[in-house]
Amino acid sequence: MADNTPAGSTTDGAIQVGGAKQPIDARVSAPASYDVADFPVPHGREEEWRFTPLERLRGLHDGTAVADGAGVKVEVTAPEGVTVETVGRDDARLGKAGKPVDRVAAQAYSSFEKASVVSIPKNTVLTEPVRIAVHGEGGVAYGHQVVEIGAFSEAIVVIDHTGDATLAANVEYLLGDGAKLTVVSVQDWDDSAVHAAQHTALVGRDARFKSVIVTFGGDLVRLHPRVVYGAPGGEAELYGLYFTDNGQHQEHRLFVDHDTPHCRSNVVFKGALQGKDAHAVWIGDVLIRAAAEGTDTYELNRNLVLTDGARVDSVPNLEIETGEIVGAGHASATGRFDDEQLFYLMARGIPADEARRLVVRGFFAELVQQIGIPELEERLIAKIEAELEASVA
Repeated sequence: MADNTPAGSTTDGAIQVGGAKQPIDARVSAPASYDVADFPVPHGREEEWRFTPLERLRGLHDGTAVADGAGVKVEVTAPEGVTVETVGRDDARLGKAGKPVDRVAAQAYSSFEKASVVSIPKNTVLTEPVRIAVHGEGGVAYGHQVVEIGAFSEAIVVIDHTGDATLAANVEYLLGDGAKLTVVSVQDWDDSAVHAAQHTALVGRDARFKSVIVTFGGDLVRLHPRVVYGAPGGEAELYGLYFTDNGQHQEHRLFVDHDTPHCRSNVVFKGALQGKDAHAVWIGDVLIRAAAEGTDTYELNRNLVLTDGARVDSVPNLEIETGEIVGAGHASATGRFDDEQLFYLMARGIPADEARRLVVRGFFAELVQQIGIPELEERLIAKIEAELEASVA
């Protein structure tokens, strides 16, 4: 079914060329550090924290959340030829993609004891995905994961979050020259979980990185995907879908740093919201620096509000410091359920509940198809339909 864009106003933000404007508020010029002491405790008035209900982070932001040994269990299942290691804090691969950029990420980096490193050797094409299962067991945990893919290799990695936990983590993706890596990160937590994480991809020369982020569960989920380029010719595709239900807070804050010439990025995130106090936040920041000539970038966010009482904040930001680019743009739209689409289907004999499911399923279909793993795609579609059925009940 075709993409059904929600009815409502669309905003295409202005493009700033040159250096006359301040950087994209505080996020571009904010400090980056491995040391949590370099970040003040947020009070909620800062730009990067103004949408986040700090009291629901359970101390991840102020140092009062202490790992208790009962947080999460991590299991990695990998095809033959892939190396899976548990390493200490002194491993040279840790932190290679980039430093933490907020206090929670720095707290996670300062607090984890062991990290998981998945290494895919060069010139390897995996026919089966690497699966990383992160299961919450009710406690507080800090984590760190690294996925390293060698030059001219191809792989799919699925990171599946389930159970209940209070988790802060950093995840790094290191792509060698000419490598192709697809990562699917699924947040299918229990309703009581809290999850905050920074995902950073370092994209090598002519490498291609595709990320698909899927967020359903959790009391609060705050993800910070970031992309940096190590050499010209890199491509990044960032896709995401989220379904925000009663009382949930789901926040996705993206930053694509084009500081290298002749690289490309494309961002598409879509969300559906239903129920009282459901709150989704999407922040999309793209910076094209003066040295990044030949950049081609676009970012898009669409939100479908299914019921009264739900709220979405969508803020696309684009700053350009050079006029020598291929293209750049961004757009955001938020609207209520389209009654015309519903009427069209019902006029052809489709019951109202089924018509509603078809419209929402069509809205997400483009993104689900990016996953490329049929059984996972079917699971996510079933999850979307279960969410809709729960709202009808």
